[in-house]
Amino acid sequence: MKKHNFSAGPSILPQSVLLKASEAIVDYNNTGLSLIEISHRSKEFVDIMENARALALELLGLEGKGYKALFLQGGASTQFLMVAMNLLEKRAGYLNTGAWSAKAIKEAKKLDDIYEVASSADANYNYIPKGYDVPSDYDYFHCTSNNTIFGTQMKSFPKTSVPMVCDMSSDIFSRVIDYSQFDLIYAGAQKNIGPAGTTLVVIKEDILGKVSRDIPSIMDYKLHIKAGSMFNTPPVFPVYTTMLTLEWLKGLGGVAAIAEENEKKSRLMYSEIDLNPLFKGFAAKDDRSMMNATFNLTNDNLKETFETMLKEAGISAVNGHRSVGGYRASMYNALPLDSVKALVEVMSELEAKA
Repeated sequence: MKKHNFSAGPSILPQSVLLKASEAIVDYNNTGLSLIEISHRSKEFVDIMENARALALELLGLEGKGYKALFLQGGASTQFLMVAMNLLEKRAGYLNTGAWSAKAIKEAKKLDDIYEVASSADANYNYIPKGYDVPSDYDYFHCTSNNTIFGTQMKSFPKTSVPMVCDMSSDIFSRVIDYSQFDLIYAGAQKNIGPAGTTLVVIKEDILGKVSRDIPSIMDYKLHIKAGSMFNTPPVFPVYTTMLTLEWLKGLGGVAAIAEENEKKSRLMYSEIDLNPLFKGFAAKDDRSMMNATFNLTNDNLKETFETMLKEAGISAVNGHRSVGGYRASMYNALPLDSVKALVEVMSELEAKA
């Protein structure tokens, strides 16, 4: 039985992408060679990299607007430090909305002065802070658009005169927003883009070259841009599979089309959470994530019954993170609406049994 995969990451990918990617492992485009054994300097792979970078900018609506797309290694966690190395000269402001933003703050503090403009740590990150100011003399402002562990998502972003940096690892390409309001976006691939192993970084070039420090070569965005994302050997298979995923998204109608599907999934999921007395949502309603719905049972005595029902229905990976407990339904782009319907049906059946 094909399982309904609600994994928070690495997460579900489109079936068509998996099939095409698996074929390339054996024989890429009838070359008689596997994708993972050809040179990254070959025309075949250079074309893949260029297409992936171009698709990223196209789908974000950033073509011809001074941005460059990079596919790097080290995950979003490396970007916590890389952002600061390239942009932090004196002081920067960070919005603390969860575990990953807290880690970004920790890494940036190793280089210079970091100011936490606001935090939701007081309520175990179950909401997004509002009403804070970003001083105009900061080098940049950093935020995390979606918080996978706690199930919160920024619905709007502050108007600020300083460059805005956003970690979009878990909701990039999922909703229609003005991506040009950001000067730097980074996102680990393994949630909405592709398999683990590469990180998309989208940078407005004119924000670079303004720090006085000597940046190590491998951490320097300008060198990666100059080398076309191939300063060192790139993660060939993750980049290729990412390209296929971006092609799949474009074929559906782009971000606007997938946003409609994501809204349907999240409405159905949260409707069940709110109407079913056996469940209670964790995140504040105004800040609920379209990507990660977090919820708990109101009666822990039903835990074993519920989890047996989930297993019988082929529903996988809905256990919540240890920081929150309970359950988490991750509804990334590739998760079909039918999978959400299957989960909601089990939740409804549990109410009928109780």
